[in-house]
Amino acid sequence: MGVDQHPHVGLSTLTYLFEGEIEHRDSTGAVQKIGPGDVGFMTAGKGVTHTERSPKDWYDGKVRTMHGYQIWVAMPIDKEEIEPNFQFISKRDVPVIDSDGLTIKVAAGRAFGLQSPLNVYSDLFMVDVFSEEQNTLDLSDQVKGEIAIVVATGSVTDGEDVIEAGQMLISKTEDECTLELAANTQLLLFGGQPFPEERFLMWNFVSHSKERLEQAKQEWQSKKFPKVPGDETYIPFP
Repeated sequence: MGVDQHPHVGLSTLTYLFEGEIEHRDSTGAVQKIGPGDVGFMTAGKGVTHTERSPKDWYDGKVRTMHGYQIWVAMPIDKEEIEPNFQFISKRDVPVIDSDGLTIKVAAGRAFGLQSPLNVYSDLFMVDVFSEEQNTLDLSDQVKGEIAIVVATGSVTDGEDVIEAGQMLISKTEDECTLELAANTQLLLFGGQPFPEERFLMWNFVSHSKERLEQAKQEWQSKKFPKVPGDETYIPFP
């Protein structure tokens, strides 16, 4: 994996892996390897650049697997232009419980009576759920707000529909959802309370203001963004 230097404004990237490793570098000076169960959280604020690459020791000819997800998180309007920053939570510090045959890890926000140590800017959650045996997952009173469910491995049943690995479901109701899990199923749940204002997306930029997106585009094309130290790569605006 080799994603060269590229920009963001107005969002946070929330990265969580099940397998593999990513080396994150950004223009704040942060350098961090993110492995399975770790949490990487880069807040772009008024503007940041970063690279995402396989670690150098991976370039040895061996075949490896990387499996993970990066969720782009919109910011409250009063936080869209803050100073960029990067947070890292080791898998050792991610709160975990075993409940009714489910192993539940709260990577971000609040859920299942647990709170992640990650400093987030809105009422959100990201949860890793694993079931070794066939089981039922009832999210009532366990999470708040909109709910997305990624089937990472295994499958789930919602009524008569069977949803296999690689698919994502969106709950039609907030705060509640019940699914039947097949044995050896792993889910990534994420969501939270929606903002009252609309958000707009242009390439890697997010804002409540279309004018701000155009400004970010011009600044990237004029190469006015801060750089990752020691990195001269550049992904042009598409």
